[in-house]
Amino acid sequence: MDTPSVATTRVRQKRIREEIKSRLHVERTWTDALAEFFTLKFGTVPFLLINVGVFVLWILINLGDIPGIGTFDPYPFNLLTMVVSLEAIMLSIIVLITQNRQSKVEDIREQIDTEIDVRAEEEITMLLVMLEKVAQHLQVPMEANPELERMKQSTDLKRIRAEIERHSG
Repeated sequence: MDTPSVATTRVRQKRIREEIKSRLHVERTWTDALAEFFTLKFGTVPFLLINVGVFVLWILINLGDIPGIGTFDPYPFNLLTMVVSLEAIMLSIIVLITQNRQSKVEDIREQIDTEIDVRAEEEITMLLVMLEKVAQHLQVPMEANPELERMKQSTDLKRIRAEIERHSG
């Protein structure tokens, strides 16, 4: 059977996972889903092999190397060049959409990580204060430690935010 601390940790982890999923789901548009689908399909070896096969077949047909099939795009293959250029444009746009989506996901993860870090900082500070009170109650002699005193202070989030804004702006 789980101890309360393990159970509490599991509940927190589950809540965090659910929050990430819900934030990502809310911010996901149909274009994001479509771009993600295309990225998953186009970023594969089979897609590469199909492209190479089509290009080779196109060139062989238009060089007249396959008997019984007439050419439709003679050398220097202007139509093929246009098709490949259009495909490259589309693939580039899909990659950019996917990168933008990944950037949004990373921003959400960073925000959640920061929230977790702040909560952990608060909990550690509380533990240090509690340990000091226990030591005092048990009359355990403790040396003066300026670092420990600093660690027992609450984190000034407004100061940290202002510092970040000052350096990034």
